Amino acid sequence: MHIADGVMPAAWCAAAHAVTLTGLYACGRRIDAAEVSRMGLLSAAAFTISLVHFPLAGTSIHLGLYGLLGVLLRQRAFPVIFATLLFQALLFQHGGLLSLGLNSLNLGLGAMAGWAAWRTPGLGEQARAFAAGFAGMFVPALLLATEFAASGYGRGFFFIAGVYAIAAAAEGAVTAAAIGFFRRMKPEALVPA
Repeated sequence: MHIADGVMPAAWCAAAHAVTLTGLYACGRRIDAAEVSRMGLLSAAAFTISLVHFPLAGTSIHLGLYGLLGVLLRQRAFPVIFATLLFQALLFQHGGLLSLGLNSLNLGLGAMAGWAAWRTPGLGEQARAFAAGFAGMFVPALLLATEFAASGYGRGFFFIAGVYAIAAAAEGAVTAAAIGFFRRMKPEALVPA
């Protein structure tokens, strides 16, 4: 779900960088020292799981833990996703430096959607966890498809977003399992909904 350099108009990428830098400032202000190790650990987990690809409907998909990051880190998920994407771009050319802002916005908004789903009242914890994981993966896919359609590449990318619904369901299941694990082993890690 990474947009490579040179695919989107440079003006869009520049605007996305400006919004991303603003978001990094807003979401990264007043980080407590105790948060840094947690952010680093979750960034490493997101980076590592993104290296495990599996084929689906003619494409290659990986999990990203974006919804889980939103649940566990709230707004701090945005700088974590930025750092993870920066390392992926530098080490593996996933995405790129020009498109880093756009990719960060797409995936960061997925994490924020996961956080919002986690805070939905009236649902049980496992349902909220599944919804958080699903939203964390599916919102970026919809944003990506919308960006490609708006830039003139056509509406075919909405098919890929549909394929990502399957990956989003897997992400939801992984998130629900992780939340269940944290509830049993370290309940203080979970932010109240």
